[in-house]
Formats: sequence, structure tokens, C-alpha cells
Amino acid sequence: MITRLLAFAAGLAALALVVPELASTYLARQSESAVERSAGAAAPAATARYAGSKGVVLEGDRAGHFFGTFRINGRSERGLVDTGASTIAINASAARRFGIAVGSLAFNARVQTANGIVEAARLSLDRVEIGNISLKNIDAMILPDKALSGMLVGMSFLSRLSSYRVEGGALHLVR
Repeated sequence: MITRLLAFAAGLAALALVVPELASTYLARQSESAVERSAGAAAPAATARYAGSKGVVLEGDRAGHFFGTFRINGRSERGLVDTGASTIAINASAARRFGIAVGSLAFNARVQTANGIVEAARLSLDRVEIGNISLKNIDAMILPDKALSGMLVGMSFLSRLSSYRVEGGALHLVR
């Protein structure tokens, strides 16, 4: 009985080491693809389109993930929309690009990520925008670069919309 329990625990530990690396590798590849597209490589133009004055539609990528270009503090960053994330999660490098003084933040919140439990800093973003959607005072967390390779746009943003839905392989965001 104890032998099986130990074997099970060892399997879980091994899985916990492998899965976060796969997620980080995937996000890094997506970021590299975005850079290649912006550098003029042959690829579809924008994956976001506007749905009237209050909406944005994000086309899913080949794996069914939804990426969009979000603006924070007037600066743009590609982010993955993640309904499993409680807040917007930004790595420290992206936060610096947004003009956030990362060194002055208190990294005193323990959060569970795909990479395990990490220390994060809570803050409120003045404005988060995508297309014609603009929301003020959005909760976010800043995580160390080693814990997150980009930006996840979670429920602190999505819950402030009037609706969001997946239809025909596209994510519809409606203010």
C-alpha cells in the first residue's frame, strides 16, 4: 500500500516538473511566432477583428488558443486569454515594458501556477484595452519571468465584460 502511494507521489512529482516546462515552451514559441509575423514573415494579418462598437473577435490558433494584442499603460503586448487564470498575470519583463516599477512591488502573494507555487505581487492596472474595449482598474499579478513566459489575461478582465463566448472557433468579447 505504501509502496503504491510512494510510486504515485513520485509520478505526480515528475509530472509537476514536466508540465510547466511544456506550457512555458508553448508560450515562448507563440511569442517567437508573433515576432516573426511582425517582422514580415508570411502569416495571416491580424487575428482580432472588431464586432461593432463594443466587441472584439479573436480567432483561435491551430491549438484552439486565443491570443490578442492588449494595451496596458498605452503599450501593447500579446496575451493569451485564459479563463483558468483568476487575474491578469504578467511576467516581470513585460511589466517593466508597461512602465511598472517592478522593484518597488511587494512580492508577498503566494499563487499557484502551472510552474508550481510562486511569490507574486498584486496591483491594479489603470486601464486594459483590446480593440475598442477599454476597462479601468483591473486586478493583476506580476510574476517572476521564470514562472511565466508572457501575459495571461484572466477572469479579472473577462468578468468585467458583458459577455464572452466561443463560437465557430473564435472568441467573442463584448463590452
